[in-house]
Amino acid sequence: GITDHLANSNKADLQAARRLAKRLYHLEGFRKSDVARHLSKNNAFSQMVAEEYLCFFNFSGLTVDQALRAFLKEFALMGETQERERVLCHFSKRYFQCNPNTLPSEDSVHTLTCALMLLNTDLHGHNIGKRMSCMQFIANLEGLNDGRDFPRDLLKALYNSIKNEKLQWTIDEEELRKSFSELAESRTDSASHTMKRINSGGNPLVGVAQQSNAQLYKNGFLVRKAHADTDGKRTPRGKRGWKSFYAILKGLILYLQKGEYRPDKQLTDEDLKNAVSIHHSLAMRAADYSKRPNVFYLRTADWRVFLFQAPNAEQMQSWITRINTVAAMFSAPPFPAAIGSQKKFSRPLLPGSTTKLSQEEQVQSHESRFRAISSELTELRAVPPDPKVKGREQEEYKQREEYLEFEKTRYGTYAMLLRAKIRSGETDLSAFEARLFDDGGLQRTHSSPTLPQEASSQASQASGNKEVGNSNPAKGNKRGKRSEGQRHSYRQAVKQ
Repeated sequence: GITDHLANSNKADLQAARRLAKRLYHLEGFRKSDVARHLSKNNAFSQMVAEEYLCFFNFSGLTVDQALRAFLKEFALMGETQERERVLCHFSKRYFQCNPNTLPSEDSVHTLTCALMLLNTDLHGHNIGKRMSCMQFIANLEGLNDGRDFPRDLLKALYNSIKNEKLQWTIDEEELRKSFSELAESRTDSASHTMKRINSGGNPLVGVAQQSNAQLYKNGFLVRKAHADTDGKRTPRGKRGWKSFYAILKGLILYLQKGEYRPDKQLTDEDLKNAVSIHHSLAMRAADYSKRPNVFYLRTADWRVFLFQAPNAEQMQSWITRINTVAAMFSAPPFPAAIGSQKKFSRPLLPGSTTKLSQEEQVQSHESRFRAISSELTELRAVPPDPKVKGREQEEYKQREEYLEFEKTRYGTYAMLLRAKIRSGETDLSAFEARLFDDGGLQRTHSSPTLPQEASSQASQASGNKEVGNSNPAKGNKRGKRSEGQRHSYRQAVKQ
């Protein structure tokens, strides 16, 4: 009866999955960009298709990097970060099946796989800063081999393999052109298909691809000072001077040009060098900076810190709002941390690609991250290190606490801004901003009710509140606590 019907149904599904997997592998009626879509869906049939597809690969006797190289040559690894991670999970499972005695578990293989993908970006990406050393790579993976360390010789060999030859994978050029040509008016307009890469290294996992015709969100004159380089290291004194630029916020890139912007003006190498990617960044009013008026901080995903001076207070508030809103709208969800839970603290790399989530899904993702980070910060502070203990433990605690504080503020700001934008019904950012700052516009009730009350406080501090002076992004000091019932909307915070 029912049991036989279910068995026959499952058998039919398996046969269909095998047929589809065979067609995907041999590209019978499919492009290389279609493969990942069928392997990455989060349902039972897609999982069967993925398992059958991976059966076409024999990784026996190969090292993880050799197997990964062979796997990535067969299709275009595209899609949202969660979808790519599912594909890598299928790879890890198949590799462990072919090499059951190499590593203790499928999870260990997956951890190592993700670590190699991130290492590839770190070693071969552009403008990421100081490259990861072999010793850092080994230290980052401490205790992640099912609670033990990976063999040092294995990690050294993998590090040298990626260093000497970067991971390459198939790119479906037609699909890439479609993905980044939503605003292109015509195929005959060659300029509309010109792509500029900022901080990408050609890696779709964390690359930022910007077209010359990306949407313009704001432009105007700004004076910039470099305050901290990658990982928050203080910028050398000779490179900290104030410089004037014409700033253009296009897509997720803040271009800084010498001379006024013209639509037909081509980006120079110097423009690309000065450009700043604002994915996962946060702009904050520099209330503690007294040497110049109308200054705001911008901390980027790799923890560089810039000071920007606007012509007046209104423009300063506008730049803060516009940068944070665009970052909230388009920053892709963080890639699952392959080396984020190690004993030695290290900030995870954040994807520079544009999110493919809907705006409602995007705000829910920000709210979820806010809650998770808030819980992690509470747990961290519940067990502080012994004050008598000096050195590494204290330093690691401070670094982790500063990171979690900042991320809590960032996601709180993103969630509040994006929720307010959705509720306002405005699609034009200028109109949304005008309504946000209008005394008759958004009220206190527009603070996100789905977030804990402290989210409003965190977001307020990141958007111009006077308390920002205690949360200087270049210092990471603790902020003073507010009364539990106090709530602020983004508009009220900036107008204080």
